[in-house]
Amino acid sequence: MSVTLTDQDKITLRTAAYGAVSLLAAAGATGSPHKVATQGSIALASATGLVGHVLADKSTGMDLSGKSVAELADRVLPALTASVHLLKRQAPVEADNFRSTVLVAVEAAARAQKGEPGPTMADMARKITEALDAA
Repeated sequence: MSVTLTDQDKITLRTAAYGAVSLLAAAGATGSPHKVATQGSIALASATGLVGHVLADKSTGMDLSGKSVAELADRVLPALTASVHLLKRQAPVEADNFRSTVLVAVEAAARAQKGEPGPTMADMARKITEALDAA
């Protein structure tokens, strides 16, 4: 069965995945947010399957702007839930792939910090995982 995603579906998936990395970079701002973002993005670029193809496409249309982490979270956390829900309907295997891809990116981003991730970053990772599991 071939899965066809609309352009808006693809934007939602990219917003969710890259937004999760952006949230972690913001949560790790006292350390090295650039390293957090780089490691998380590398993990996303390593995705395979339909998810890998979508994440590798041009990232036009995503809105990861905001004046605060709260504004970014208001866009990204619902997009994570919507992405898993969308993929569960259209391609259940890809829903698992998306979830594991984002969680690998979260782990890679968290490891970019020296030592254990701080409580702020750990809390953000928990919120991302909850949003993925809410679908």
